[in-house]
Amino acid sequence: MTKKNYKTLKQYGRSELIEKKSRFIGTARPVHSEEEALAFINMMRKEFSDASHNVYAYIIRENNIARFSDDGEPGGTAGLPTMEVLKQEELTDVAVVVTRYFGGTLLGAGGLVRAYSKTAKLGVEAGVIAEMTDCTFVKICVPYDLYGRLQYLLEQENLTTEESDFGQEVSVTVCIRTELLESFQKKITENTNGRAVCTVLHSEFRPLEI
Repeated sequence: MTKKNYKTLKQYGRSELIEKKSRFIGTARPVHSEEEALAFINMMRKEFSDASHNVYAYIIRENNIARFSDDGEPGGTAGLPTMEVLKQEELTDVAVVVTRYFGGTLLGAGGLVRAYSKTAKLGVEAGVIAEMTDCTFVKICVPYDLYGRLQYLLEQENLTTEESDFGQEVSVTVCIRTELLESFQKKITENTNGRAVCTVLHSEFRPLEI
């Protein structure tokens, strides 16, 4: 059964914005639990302990957790706009901290919303948005005389070999989108006259950049 794909960040990302002498730093990273999100937020608070504010927002897929904090900024001007960036991008399993060093000029409510939104988006973009796709690992065993044909079939499907073993037979392990698994197995069987043996190993989510 194919699991539902979701969008998250591929990696840690950071970017900065200067707005009327205030310095905004957006830091984003993928997280897999609320504990991991909170640990990341605390790490950012320590790194930027001298900052005026460390605003955050995070969304966790498990148990549908979504939380944010204005960290002393006027209500609705910081944490919520940061959260809205995550929702607009349809991201989950991600946390963002937007750090502000006050530059002496008040930005007003509208200015704060724009600055926090833009900085959060810059941090997210630096982390690279990826779609996590349900993939299945399959081990394919063929006699040596069919190895060339198997390589050709894998190239047609744009599949790269994860692992190879050259023993009495050739075995290769590939990772394929789970939704394509059934048709792929049928194609392998038909093109090897049933001489290939396909064994499903396990499935996991793999990132695809978008």
